[in-house]
Amino acid sequence: MLLQIKNLHVAIEGKEIIKGIDLIVNEGEVHAIMGPNGTGKSTLASVIAGREDYEVTEGEIIYKGKNLLEMPIEQRAREGIFLSFQYPVEIPGVSMANFMRTALNDIRRYKGLEPLSGSEFLLKMEEKKQLVEIQSQLTNRSVNEGFSGGEKKKNEIFQMAMLEPILAILDETDSGLDI
Repeated sequence: MLLQIKNLHVAIEGKEIIKGIDLIVNEGEVHAIMGPNGTGKSTLASVIAGREDYEVTEGEIIYKGKNLLEMPIEQRAREGIFLSFQYPVEIPGVSMANFMRTALNDIRRYKGLEPLSGSEFLLKMEEKKQLVEIQSQLTNRSVNEGFSGGEKKKNEIFQMAMLEPILAILDETDSGLDI
């Protein structure tokens, strides 16, 4: 079992948003959580990823046999959890290539692997750019800076392809698309 959520209750600023959900996700499964706005879908995604502005008031989340709620956000990312945001943020002054190389090599070090050399990283980046059909100009710019909504979403899919997470949570994948 990859992820098990038991009787999860979550509040923000004293208001209960999630009221006792249970969920089991096994490796290789795809789950879609659907519902009207304000029912806690993004809250659940944020809690799994480790955002600290939410308070878990009851229940537990077990990820790969470990108590996820005891893990800091960085460890959750290193353990293979990826969250695609409903509204991806811009990070001015940080190039996409540097951002990805830093994140990827941090995960590799955590797993006891050697960091990728510059040339190894560029090869991997080129392979993943072709996979998701992302333009080189997007990976040469600051993270999401000046990107359209669709470019931001495509950039997140590129990040996911580069990091190869074990658990990918995609929040509102169609929000902000260039249609």
